[in-house]
Amino acid sequence: MSEPQATPPAPHYRRPESVLVVIHDANDEFLLIERCKPAGFWQSVTGSLEWGESPDDAARREVIEETGIRDGLLTNLQWTQIYEIWPSFGRTYAPGITHNREHAFALRLPGRVPVTLNPREHRRYEWLPGAAAVERASSSTNRTVIQHLRR
Repeated sequence: MSEPQATPPAPHYRRPESVLVVIHDANDEFLLIERCKPAGFWQSVTGSLEWGESPDDAARREVIEETGIRDGLLTNLQWTQIYEIWPSFGRTYAPGITHNREHAFALRLPGRVPVTLNPREHRRYEWLPGAAAVERASSSTNRTVIQHLRR
C-alpha cells in the first residue's frame, strides 16, 4: 500500500489527502448529497486538500463550496481513515498512488439550513435521520463517522 504524500510530486496531480465533513443538526438529522458521478453515490461533504492547505481550512472551504453553508460549529474529530482510491478516480493522482488519507470533521447546526448545491458536482440533497443516513451513505468511511456522531 502506498502512503499518501504531503508534498506534490507534480503540480497537476491531486493530493491524496481529503476531508469528510458530516453535517448534522440538533435533531439528529444528517445532510447527504448525491454526486453527479457516479450516479446514486450519496455522501457527506468531501474534498481533496489543496497542496499546502491544512485539513481544517479544507473542511471549511469544502462545506462552503458544496453546500453554501457558512454557519455551525465545525469540529475536527482528530480522526483519520485510509482507503483505497477507486480506479475511476485514480487518473487524477500521481502514478503509483493507490490510497487516500481522509480527515473526519463534524459540522453541527441548530437545525436545517438552506443548502445551495453546485450542479456540476451534485444532483440533490436530503436530510435524513441517523439510521437512514447510515444506510444511504455510499462509502464505509462516511457510514463510520455518521455512526460515531449519532446520539
